[in-house]
Amino acid sequence: MIKVTVYRNQGFVCGFQMSGHSGYAEAGEDIVCSAASVLAVTCMNAIETLTEDEPEIQAVNEEKGFVHYRLEDPSHDARLLLDSLVLGLTGIQDSYGKFIQIQFEED
Repeated sequence: MIKVTVYRNQGFVCGFQMSGHSGYAEAGEDIVCSAASVLAVTCMNAIETLTEDEPEIQAVNEEKGFVHYRLEDPSHDARLLLDSLVLGLTGIQDSYGKFIQIQFEED
């Protein structure tokens, strides 16, 4: 199962942690892992490319299926990108709920 923790500060998304593998299918054919991974990587790349924000924490271990990404004080644009990540992950959870779990943590 993919476990996602979405971090919020004063109601705004400021980061996330994602770990595990969904187990939906074999590696290379697992659409749940692929979708979650693409959303996470695209979000981080978009923040890096399209904003001035720099992550407070960024740790990635592809082999273990682990990502930790956090911004101390995200700009409006970074918040929008993080919100779109949450929207996408929630959509995956709605369709494949036994393979991905999302929880929210307020600072």
